[in-house]
Amino acid sequence: MRRISLFIASSLDGYIARESGEIDWLFTEQDYGYTEFIAEVDTLIMGNKTYQQVLEFDEYPYKEQEVFVLSNSLQGKAENNAKFINGDWYDFITNLRQSSGGLIWLVGGAQTIQYFLKHNFIDEIILSIHPIILGSGIPLIIKDSSIETKLELKNVKNYDSGLVQVTYTVKSQVN
Repeated sequence: MRRISLFIASSLDGYIARESGEIDWLFTEQDYGYTEFIAEVDTLIMGNKTYQQVLEFDEYPYKEQEVFVLSNSLQGKAENNAKFINGDWYDFITNLRQSSGGLIWLVGGAQTIQYFLKHNFIDEIILSIHPIILGSGIPLIIKDSSIETKLELKNVKNYDSGLVQVTYTVKSQVN
């Protein structure tokens, strides 16, 4: 079965973006393991809001991977190599995990992460914690008592910038 990895950054207070969706506070002067990680990835999954933000980058970064955008509204263009998935996400993700291929990267955003946690689809979390407190924004984890999940620490890396990257294996959801 293919693994799904959540590789994401957050502020120290747990936000993945400002309330506007902006990620201008993210450090980009170092690689932080991205090149090694993306080399294993052949499939990306993200929500429509995250996809729309990716389209604002100077250049579309995922030309080499298969991209699936989970959306209830199918707003936005299905361009580049992205395919919009509307409807039964559970069966789609289950079938995708059982197909042949490499690592699946769950890119975000918060609602998509929530869905994946709720259905036990995440195998690994690689969280880069930036040394900044935003005070408000889009949370990494939406508060929901039905997604209590046990994690096992796999690795911790410290960077000179003050960024700390923590890798967890997802053990099981607590019911």
